[in-house]
Amino acid sequence: MCQQTLVKTIHGGHHHHGWDNSFAPVARVAPGSMVELECKDSGNGHFTTDSTVAAVSSMPFDKINPVTGPIYVEGAEPGDILKVTIDSFRPSGFGWTANIPGFGLLTDQFQNPALMLWHYDRNNMTPAAFGKFAKVPLKPFAGTIGLALAEPGLHSVIPPRRVGGNLDIRDLNAGSSLYLPVEVAGALLSIGDTHAAQGDGEVCGTAIESAMDVTVKLDLIKNTPLAMPRFTTAGPVTRHLDGSGYEAFTGIGPDLMQAARDAVSGAIDWITREHHMPPEQAYMLCSVCGDLRISEIVDMPNWVVAFYVPRLVFE
Repeated sequence: MCQQTLVKTIHGGHHHHGWDNSFAPVARVAPGSMVELECKDSGNGHFTTDSTVAAVSSMPFDKINPVTGPIYVEGAEPGDILKVTIDSFRPSGFGWTANIPGFGLLTDQFQNPALMLWHYDRNNMTPAAFGKFAKVPLKPFAGTIGLALAEPGLHSVIPPRRVGGNLDIRDLNAGSSLYLPVEVAGALLSIGDTHAAQGDGEVCGTAIESAMDVTVKLDLIKNTPLAMPRFTTAGPVTRHLDGSGYEAFTGIGPDLMQAARDAVSGAIDWITREHHMPPEQAYMLCSVCGDLRISEIVDMPNWVVAFYVPRLVFE
């Protein structure tokens, strides 16, 4: 953590659901401030160490993905950029992954609820056990970092937007900086949906969902319009998974979404066969550590999507 003094700690009780520029800010800070936010997991604490798969069906879907905030940044105006530098995370040590019927890339193939509870070392952050099947390296990040939209009214937190929000970019970890376009006075920043690990794509719809505290530094870049979020990483982004190489599976065709589905289905078939894992478990494992990539998008009429499964999780 940076040695600068934390000017604000925003407690988890100061959270909201969805984006609305009429929400009153819970804090006002100057540009250059360090802020610590207590973030709830995307299930809003619904899952506990005693939860069973029945808890998936009883999730209060009107209360999912709470975000802590909003924070008013003094001097922020439409046309500016808010730079959010991710300083550090303080994880809780508990998390969950679920297959939620009707949600995820392969909803037609996985129609029954499934749940995996995780217990990991919050201090040493050693790889977390995925039952008896695998161990997943951890890389904490915040899935949702966003600002209020200019349009009035309440907007769902589920889809990502031009002002950020539910981006689910696993490389927004400690050391990274996210640049967001400001659309309202004060920017009105909120953060939540913290994860202990996730693969690119979050294919089943959930990662290792885990409550944790997030410390960020907020800077303002004046009079610099930005159409969409961008980010900077501090260094390599896959080193925690690269050590033993990958098994990769492709989907090829004129539809990128179908190609993505085919690539992930191929990975699940292989994991199920080679590692004797139930398909729903393989699907959730893919979501927390496998990476979905567009490998080729110029050789019309067919495009190539690849799904990378890191071999080290099975060692």
